[in-house]
Amino acid sequence: MNFSDFDQKSYKPQTELLKDKVILVTGAGDGIGRAAAKAYAHHGATLILLGKTTGKLEQTYDAIEKAGGAIPAIYPMDLQGATPKDYQKLAEVLTREFGRLDGLLHNASYLGTLSPIENQDIETWYKVQQVNVNASFMLTQSCLPLLKAADSASVIFTSSAVGRKARAYWGAYAVSKFATEGLMQVLADELESNTKVRSNSINPGATRTSMRADAYPAEDPSSLKTPEQIMPVYLYLMGADSCNVNGQALNAQ
Repeated sequence: MNFSDFDQKSYKPQTELLKDKVILVTGAGDGIGRAAAKAYAHHGATLILLGKTTGKLEQTYDAIEKAGGAIPAIYPMDLQGATPKDYQKLAEVLTREFGRLDGLLHNASYLGTLSPIENQDIETWYKVQQVNVNASFMLTQSCLPLLKAADSASVIFTSSAVGRKARAYWGAYAVSKFATEGLMQVLADELESNTKVRSNSINPGATRTSMRADAYPAEDPSSLKTPEQIMPVYLYLMGADSCNVNGQALNAQ
């Protein structure tokens, strides 16, 4: 199978694919993160919903509860300003409450402003790298003991087409997603031989989200797939069906 060309239509996850799994999703209050959290809960998982806006996390919480899923946990955190101590505190809470982590979806991302490198605002550059790269590194590092404590665990990084083939004006964001791919590959190689933790990435493709609207304001959103429509690959990589998949860069579309 060519993992970069994942077939959304042919994959049919089992109803209890994620039964009794504990999964942390960043950026869980909106867009793809919210859809993933709901999909994981629908298939049996208990969710930790992480994001910077409590109100949005509560909406995801309510949607999961209304659908009959396991009651999730909410953990507000602003990835732009979070420090290593904040991530360590999170890990301590998860250790105390759950004892392990079966899955980690790095979904939260910051687009910044598209511009030529020559005119790139330095503060925006720092913010994009902090949210998209440094936060993923610190969160993964703090959660590794929890992931290793699981029978089998999956770490999913969110990539982008411009993180695999760069384009003009996407400077800060593209560079952050190239770094994301590198972090995924390093982690996969380090964990492959002596753990049951796997690491992969997903390029969601053109999806109906607020970030997409910011990047392409003239685009007709009705022409794009919704976050719910691209969930098969997110379920595949999080569940046991992908237990032998490691270090792969998949496309959701």
